Amino acid sequence: MPQPHSNIPRRTLLLTGASRGIGHATVIRFSSAGWRVITCSRHPFPEECPWDAGPEDHIQVDLADHDDTERAVKEIRSRLEGGMLHALVNNAAISPKAAGGARMGTIETDVDTWQHVFNVNFFAPITLARGLIEELKAAKGSVVNVTSIAGSRVHPFAGAAYATSKAALAALTREMASDFGRHGVRVNAIAPGEIDTAILSPGTEKIIPQIPLGRLGTPDEVARVIYALTAETSSYVNGAEIHINGGQHV
Repeated sequence: MPQPHSNIPRRTLLLTGASRGIGHATVIRFSSAGWRVITCSRHPFPEECPWDAGPEDHIQVDLADHDDTERAVKEIRSRLEGGMLHALVNNAAISPKAAGGARMGTIETDVDTWQHVFNVNFFAPITLARGLIEELKAAKGSVVNVTSIAGSRVHPFAGAAYATSKAALAALTREMASDFGRHGVRVNAIAPGEIDTAILSPGTEKIIPQIPLGRLGTPDEVARVIYALTAETSSYVNGAEIHINGGQHV
């Protein structure tokens, strides 16, 4: 944590999808390093959260609604100290399932579901980044988009809308790296594989033998890579997609 007499401003992270799994671990990782963490969620701030934050560090927003996301951008800008945002992590995502938790393929998925998934998983990240570009530029900050192993191969559990939205987000990351990089803002992605969270699909244990490391990843292992991509050690990393999957993609 910066000392009270320090002139160095406290670094600020804006994180979507913070309530569980990778997002929850990311909050803990950055908070432990002294960052201020502003979270975004459809839900009000949960008072039982284990980190030092409150309503002043939480934005309630429906990322599926473009107008509400634009409204949230204005609110976020008003809350940023010194008009600086050091990191934006686009982690929020949805992956609808059919009855009984079945995978939704291209034939079963209706247009409204496709649109809803893309609004959250693809359009919200660029809306937030573009809306906060001046604050990112002021801090020479960075953006981390959370894609998925499902974005580059057909996955037994992730639906078609989710998978294609993540593939699109990977392509968007490259485009953003080119555009934002010219303003001193780095943009990268992480592509997690099978991570041990409360939302794992039934049957995930059958995938473990396909993973060279022979185990699931942990949320903190993902959070550590996110943190590294925002740190000075990654100051020349731009436009990368880091695979965090124990070698499952090889």
